[in-house]
Amino acid sequence: MYSNILVPIALDHGPTTAQALEAAGKLCSKGGTVTLLHVLEQIPSYAAQYVPEGQMEKNKTEAKAILSEDAKQVPNAKIEVLSGHSATAITEYAEKNHCDLIIIASHKPGLQDYFLGSTAARVVRHASCAVHVIR
Repeated sequence: MYSNILVPIALDHGPTTAQALEAAGKLCSKGGTVTLLHVLEQIPSYAAQYVPEGQMEKNKTEAKAILSEDAKQVPNAKIEVLSGHSATAITEYAEKNHCDLIIIASHKPGLQDYFLGSTAARVVRHASCAVHVIR
């Protein structure tokens, strides 16, 4: 069993989110924590001038609201919303917060990332803890 589980959630991948949270609930030891993490991709500097002021904060608030609903499925869940490159933010968060397991969903791959989704593949390659991939 694991005591500190990180579940990165892409808000546009619905069915796999429930599977990841179910796995987290089963693999979390009594008294352990499950962190639901969403990473907002940074807006490229050339496009930032066209984004309304306060939009990133609005996106963060909306992401937290969605994650709050998902968090009800898992006891002792907490929520984090970060900005940056998804795979990098996930692996850095896991290392900094001493996570002992990452449960990540993977979409059906294309040719560029044949076996896993690109974010999941990068997390598997670079994480310093165990990674469980849901497909």
